[in-house]
Amino acid sequence: MLSNSCQIAFKTSPKALEHWIHTYVQVNAVFSCRRRAPSTRLKHAVFVMLQGCISGSNRTPWCAPIKYVKHGSVSCSAPTGQQHKNVMGTRCKIRCKQGYETQSSEVVCMASRRWSSNYACQEVRCPKLNMPVNGGYKCSDGSYFNSRCEFFCAPGFGLKGQKTTTCQHNKAWSAGVPTCVDMDPPKIKCPNLKDKWAEPGKLTARVTWDTPEGVDTADGILTDVVLKGKPSKSNFPEGLHKLSYTVFDRAGNKGSCRFTVRVRVRRCSQLFAPDNGYMNCDSDGDNYGATCSFKCTGGHELSGSAARVCQYGLTWSGTETKCSPMNINVGVRTAAALLDQFYEKRRLLIISAPTAANHNYRFQMTNLQHAQCGLDLRHVTVIEVVGTYPAQIGRIRHTVLPPGLALQLRLLLRISQRSFQMVLVDKQGTDKQRYPFPITAAELFTTIDTFPLRKDEMVLQQEAGQTCHS
Repeated sequence: MLSNSCQIAFKTSPKALEHWIHTYVQVNAVFSCRRRAPSTRLKHAVFVMLQGCISGSNRTPWCAPIKYVKHGSVSCSAPTGQQHKNVMGTRCKIRCKQGYETQSSEVVCMASRRWSSNYACQEVRCPKLNMPVNGGYKCSDGSYFNSRCEFFCAPGFGLKGQKTTTCQHNKAWSAGVPTCVDMDPPKIKCPNLKDKWAEPGKLTARVTWDTPEGVDTADGILTDVVLKGKPSKSNFPEGLHKLSYTVFDRAGNKGSCRFTVRVRVRRCSQLFAPDNGYMNCDSDGDNYGATCSFKCTGGHELSGSAARVCQYGLTWSGTETKCSPMNINVGVRTAAALLDQFYEKRRLLIISAPTAANHNYRFQMTNLQHAQCGLDLRHVTVIEVVGTYPAQIGRIRHTVLPPGLALQLRLLLRISQRSFQMVLVDKQGTDKQRYPFPITAAELFTTIDTFPLRKDEMVLQQEAGQTCHS
């Protein structure tokens, strides 16, 4: 028995048949938009179909049956009255699993015995990721669904953003592409310097080193290296000096290092001024190359070394310096020889009187008796000449001068032996002042303190702490 469509084809006229073919083609999705008459080839295909109807082969499948869709499911519905779900006009709905997609959610079996489109479920694919600047990424499965991509940065750069992203079923990545930023500070290594020793006679040492270069693990671009402290080839004083270098990269990251410069001074044991003497040292007084010179106060003679130098082995050159009381030789033949012993060492105050009972003489000696400290401070030696020749007596403190030497002294200084008189002689042997009458110790000291040489002595004595308290 013929199907309805076959019965229609045989009961109608040729014009009706052509109209039926045109109408049948319009039903098909592929030819639904055609408005012109079917082609001869199409008509032939319809006649073949009709021939199949007449021969009873209308149940022969047209398209390959869709029994299984990988990664999905299919549901087909055939035209009314057809038991096969792959004949022309059969519609199949395709549903893919999450992460998969098909070109069309519905396909139709065409007269060409092909389905209207590819119905395979293909894996979802996300857009290709951009490569981060100064970095990259690695993916487990390219840009396909569930592919996990991990980002990384070049040495010296740090990741800013999500480290990983995953391709989702909606064709979007779970996170955006991060950026690689320069986060590592540049590296700089400071010099390692050994202790430096000061040069002879100096308290400083010239220290030299090479300026370090910074290294940036990112783009390698750095600012100038900045030093905090004295530059290389400078003279550093004794002690420990802390210095540092700083460098910045283009991202503002700072790298720094610190180092020290230690300058040492070779020093001898400390010297002290001898009793009744002065010491004057150059440089720092006890450092290698320093020289200390010594002088004795008036009335004292220097023994040992007048100058000593601190040597490399940290010992002083020469021998210990001492200032001993002058040994006055009164056995000389002339008054000039006697005075020469005091040259540049002591000032002299010669007191002459005709007798020991002379009123002026007694007053003067009583006044000076309580001023011995002031006399010693001003390097004054008192020489007494009392009496008339040949019974005259001379003495320097407890040392007695021979009568002939005392007479020569009066003659040399033109001192009368018949009246009281005092003569003040400076260290250079100059007759500075004569007094025909007694004076107080204060008046005498005031006069001596005006001498040019005395002013230098006062500075030294003040530095040495030498003074009279009474």
